[in-house]
Amino acid sequence: MPDARRTAAPSSTYRLQFSKDTTFDDAVGLLPYLDALGIGALYASPLLESGAGSNHGYDVVDPTRVSAERGGEEGRRRLVDAVRAAGLGFVLDIVPNHVGVDVPKANPWWWDVLRLGRDSEHAATFDVDWDAGPILLPVLGDDSLDDLAVEGDELRYYEHAFPIAPGTGGGTPQEVHERQHYRLVNWKRGAAELTYRRFFDVSTLAAVRVEIPEIFEKTHREVLRWVDAGDVDGIRVDHPDGLSDPGAYMRRLRAAIGPDRWLLVEKILGVGEDLPPSWPVDGTSGYEALREVQGVFVDPDGAGLLTQLAAEHTGGRQSLHGAEHDARREVAGTILAAEVRRIAGLVPGDTDRTRDAVAELLCGFPVYRSYLPEGRDSLDVAVSVARTHRPDLADVLDAIRATMLAEPAGELATRVQQTSGMVMAKGVEDTAFYRWNRFVALNEVGGDPSRFGVSPGELHTALAVREASWPATMTTLSTHDAKRSEDVRARLAVLAEIPGEWADRFRRWSAAHPLPDPSLDLLAWQNLVGAWPISEERLASYLGKASKEAKLVTSHVEAVAEVDEAVAAWPAAVLGDAALVAEIEEFVARVSGPGRSNSLGQKLLQIAGPGVPDVYQGTELFEYSLVDPDNRRPVDWAVRRDLLAGLDGGALPDVDADGAAKLLVTARALRLRRDRPEVFDGYRAVPAQGPAAAHAVAFARSSSLVAVATRLPVGLAARGGWGDTVLPLPDAAGDWVDVVTGTAVEGSAPALATLLARYPVALLVRPA
Repeated sequence: MPDARRTAAPSSTYRLQFSKDTTFDDAVGLLPYLDALGIGALYASPLLESGAGSNHGYDVVDPTRVSAERGGEEGRRRLVDAVRAAGLGFVLDIVPNHVGVDVPKANPWWWDVLRLGRDSEHAATFDVDWDAGPILLPVLGDDSLDDLAVEGDELRYYEHAFPIAPGTGGGTPQEVHERQHYRLVNWKRGAAELTYRRFFDVSTLAAVRVEIPEIFEKTHREVLRWVDAGDVDGIRVDHPDGLSDPGAYMRRLRAAIGPDRWLLVEKILGVGEDLPPSWPVDGTSGYEALREVQGVFVDPDGAGLLTQLAAEHTGGRQSLHGAEHDARREVAGTILAAEVRRIAGLVPGDTDRTRDAVAELLCGFPVYRSYLPEGRDSLDVAVSVARTHRPDLADVLDAIRATMLAEPAGELATRVQQTSGMVMAKGVEDTAFYRWNRFVALNEVGGDPSRFGVSPGELHTALAVREASWPATMTTLSTHDAKRSEDVRARLAVLAEIPGEWADRFRRWSAAHPLPDPSLDLLAWQNLVGAWPISEERLASYLGKASKEAKLVTSHVEAVAEVDEAVAAWPAAVLGDAALVAEIEEFVARVSGPGRSNSLGQKLLQIAGPGVPDVYQGTELFEYSLVDPDNRRPVDWAVRRDLLAGLDGGALPDVDADGAAKLLVTARALRLRRDRPEVFDGYRAVPAQGPAAAHAVAFARSSSLVAVATRLPVGLAARGGWGDTVLPLPDAAGDWVDVVTGTAVEGSAPALATLLARYPVALLVRPA
């Protein structure tokens, strides 16, 4: 791993989602607030030209220019100048794996390839299986070509336009279509027959071959121009697992940006997995920290009753491992069948057995992908798991493994590794995590729901390793990809402390208003409580997506009308039941206070802990969002500015729904990180002593800083509070101040009942 301490990493970052509704000039107006909050760097979503109206920017259609909707080049320059004037850094998210092709004419490279085929100067840019025939475009509503029309030099299908190759325009629209370098087909055929690599199962995002130096250069030219101009201090690389050779890509990118710029990868690590040591990067975008920090606020004693409840309600008890394998095998055989078919074509004797062997192999990886020749153990595990499920395919599996090991840079090894991550993401994150709903606070990107929480000892070990090995990695609690915001998960964590109470409520509520699938019941009621109050529209949108991702009783590809109608009607029925709403509000009031305690605790531990903390837009207040697009809703900046001004006027708010207490903790911790970076060095656990010691989690970052948070607050209250539990401070001679409240701390072992009397957290520092 690199010497991350040499990297010019910021003290913290603040993620902004740019769009036509949040432009560069809007961000300029936000910079004084972000500076006052204590942020070290603006962390921008992708800024290159993307699809019209995109609220995320991952569908780049032209990598050679900045987004016009977001403000264009002049707006970008104004933003960079304002960032520099404010003394902040600038971190940029980039998308090397794919480009958007939903509207072909918006992407000049794709348009040219459709027009000229292999003769296009951009033919090598895309990962097209040219030997499979014309490029298959799954856009038709059915198998009929009757609605095609020729308009000038374009072939039209309703609002869709496609180029006509030179000299091929005569005759009927259907005859013209047959002469093109592409074929328009039923949208359902894409899953099994697509002839170009894509992002996961999204046919409107076509993969690009950045492993070719010339293509790397042309896709990165504009971003590297910004880097060379000094406009960019750090880069976050989206979805490296989709690349042909992630390690080689990272080395090429590192050489292009120089040794001192911050370089991160959006890489989901399994529990115990580390980044390949050959990658010259500073860390990840922080999903592993999310799992660890949140997990310490989950009561492991709740596992038994919640497991029993899920089994009782769904009529069976399936392990997460079994659910994940079933889901992975399903997506490999359906929505990712085209990728399986292409890989199988590289194995001698392509047969149904070969395709089955490839699918089983892709489902057996214990992590998202291996990086041969590194990560051979993961391949061996995948083969072993596949052989266990299909011993009759052992000969094919062994042959595939032998070829991959003999030619780790060969096409077979490359495509297997690229596709294993796709199968994992679609099968686990986007299927199993919507099916296996014992306790959805744990069903998060990068999470492992089979591990019911994280012990304080495990957390301390993980944070100590992070400080020693990857001190400049990013840490996060919420992202634009999160299934639930940090505060939803913090509130839901309370259910693990009161599983019996929750089970009683759930049984009564779900009996009154059942959904078409029992696992969807579990998911819906937990999310309803976690995100309450929530509008009918938001809840309906979420459940529509969740039911289709689960693929149990309906799906995106095979929608079942009566199921979809029942799911869509459920929010109105629940929210229209006045007696039930009163019960929900009473229960949410029961868990909200402890949930806010958890929110403050995990926020403090993230910001004070090792790594570079990121704050996702708006989450400096309590923010109860569900999966996108819910978590990309507009942020009320005026409220945040006013609250921060009040805090700076000396106010110490209550821990209530307006979120000012979370803003207080966030701002005080971020400012300290920026103003006194020297105290955020090193790591050691600081154990509490006394009858309630298990309810405190604390660590020191040097001899001059200690962070402490309350865990399992319901249990703490039930036992009567802290009693005479104390927190012995390290190297205790000298004065300490709690920067959250601004009060002096007396004694070398302060009583937690006193230290945490106002807030469930404290951040102690010695005066400079």
